[in-house]
Amino acid sequence: MKSSYLLGVCVVVGSGLCGSALAQNAATINSDRLFPREFNDDPTSNLNVINNYPAQVQFSDQSVDHGGTPGGFANRHVWRFSNDGGASTFHFSNNSFFDVFFDLTLSGTVSPRKEAGYLFDTAGGQGQFIVNTDAHEIVAFGGPLPFFAFPATFNSGDTIRLGMTYFLDSNDGMRKIIYHAGALSSPALAFTNLEQGIIDGTTLGGYLQVVIDANNPQNGAIGNWGNIHIVPAPGGAALALVGLGMLARRRR
Repeated sequence: MKSSYLLGVCVVVGSGLCGSALAQNAATINSDRLFPREFNDDPTSNLNVINNYPAQVQFSDQSVDHGGTPGGFANRHVWRFSNDGGASTFHFSNNSFFDVFFDLTLSGTVSPRKEAGYLFDTAGGQGQFIVNTDAHEIVAFGGPLPFFAFPATFNSGDTIRLGMTYFLDSNDGMRKIIYHAGALSSPALAFTNLEQGIIDGTTLGGYLQVVIDANNPQNGAIGNWGNIHIVPAPGGAALALVGLGMLARRRR
């Protein structure tokens, strides 16, 4: 039997997936659950929502100016993965290895800050892999996530395919993550938190955050997620990195 090994994670050619690696996984995810106005510092803003998961999820929040008076910080709108048609939020475990991608477009007034991307909610704090309009960043940080920054090249209105591969490296037994931004990918980064990976009970999805500008009634942003795709690793992990020349092969 011929097997392909990516950092110790296998995909068995022609005979399915190996062992019990997928005992806990994202295979059952089939929908999303919406949490509009999770931050609602300007309840008078004009919010419109489109939810056609997995083809498209969109938050459009306009006139984020707190009625023209000082006060508040930002509005935040969130969608999270679900496996029961959106009735509840899917909770990942430490060994829920996955490969996730979407096409993200963040557009709006450049300043004050607009940001959108992935949001992890964990017992160890929030982790984010996002783009933003003011610093032009493509960056991952917070919670259990290893920090990584791609070149600061993002501009308002750009569409970028963002992805993550969370997997177990059996060469050293460590859980690791690879961030993907367009044609670029980070190295495989090990988790250094106490759990050494995703914390049990973590939720994952996307969010748009719009900082209030009381002096600009045109202040607003649109976050649009398209082609949303999440599958269990190791299969997704192997496929994601074949083109990077990181796949070692052996025969048994």
